[in-house]
Amino acid sequence: MTKPWTVQDIPPQTGKRIIITGANSGIGWHTALELARAGAEVTISARSQEKAEGAAARIRAQVPQAHIKMGVMDLANFASVRAFTEREMVDPRPVDVLVNNAGIMALPRREVSKDGFEMQFATNVLGPFLLTGLLMQRILSASAPRVVNVSSYAHTIGGPVPVEDLNSEQGYKPVRAYAKTKLENILLTRELQRRAGGRLVVTTCHPGASHTNLAVNTTLGMKLTTWLLTPIMQNAAGGAEPTLMAATWPEAKPGGYYGPGGLWGLRGHPVETRTALFADDREAGHRLFSELEQMTGISYEL
Repeated sequence: MTKPWTVQDIPPQTGKRIIITGANSGIGWHTALELARAGAEVTISARSQEKAEGAAARIRAQVPQAHIKMGVMDLANFASVRAFTEREMVDPRPVDVLVNNAGIMALPRREVSKDGFEMQFATNVLGPFLLTGLLMQRILSASAPRVVNVSSYAHTIGGPVPVEDLNSEQGYKPVRAYAKTKLENILLTRELQRRAGGRLVVTTCHPGASHTNLAVNTTLGMKLTTWLLTPIMQNAAGGAEPTLMAATWPEAKPGGYYGPGGLWGLRGHPVETRTALFADDREAGHRLFSELEQMTGISYEL
C-alpha cells in the first residue's frame, strides 16, 4: 500500500448484509457505524434490547439513512446463540460478512457459563464458533463471503499455549486464560480457511491498545497495565480500523492478520501484520476445530 489505509478506503457496502457481535459499544460500535455509513445493512447484536437500541440510535444520529437491525444474544449461552441465529435464518438473503467482535478479558475469578464452560472460553471462542457454524449456509450463499474474527496481540503472551485444558479446570490464571482464547481465535480462523478453501475469506485482526470498556471487569493488574498505557492508547474508532480493513479491503488475504501499523503495533492505521509463529500450528488448529464441533454439537457444512 502506498498510503495508510483509513475508513475512507472502505468500498461501497450497499446491498450487503453484515452481522456484528458486541456492536453496542467500543470497537464493535465503530465498526457498525462505518459499515452503515458505507451503505451496508448492519445487524447489531448485544446482550439486551436496550443496549442494541441505544447503539442503533447513536448510529442514526450520525448516519440518518443507516439501515440498522438489532438482535439480542449472549454468546456465553448456547440457547441464546441458537435463538439469535434462528431469527436471522428466517431471512433467506445471504450474510455477506460476519464480524465476531464481542469478547471479555481476564475475569479475576473463574466463572462458569450456563452451559458449564469457563466464561472467557464460552464468550470468546465457543459462542462465536457456534454462531459462525449455524450461519454458514447463509454465509456461503453470498457472492464474496467473509468472516472476521477479532483477536488480540495478547495471543503472544507466555509463548506457545498448548491447546488443552480448554475449560481452565486444571488451574485458572485470568490473563493466560484470555491469551489462550485469543490464540484460539487465530487458530480457528486459519483452520476454517483451510476447510472452506476458495469459497470463503476468513480473516483475523487485533485493535492494538485502544480505549474501550473491555478492562472494566478485569484483574487489578490488567487495569494497572491499561492505565499505564493510557498516554499511547488510541481511541475506539482507531481500534476499529483493523476490523474494518479485514472486513472490507478487497486485497485482504485468506487467513490474513491485520492490526495497527505504528508504535509497536499498539496504535496507528492498520496494516497486514504477523501473528506469533505458533498461531499457525495446523495440527493444533485442526484438533481445536474438531473439539469445538463436539462441544457445541454442530458440524460445519463445508
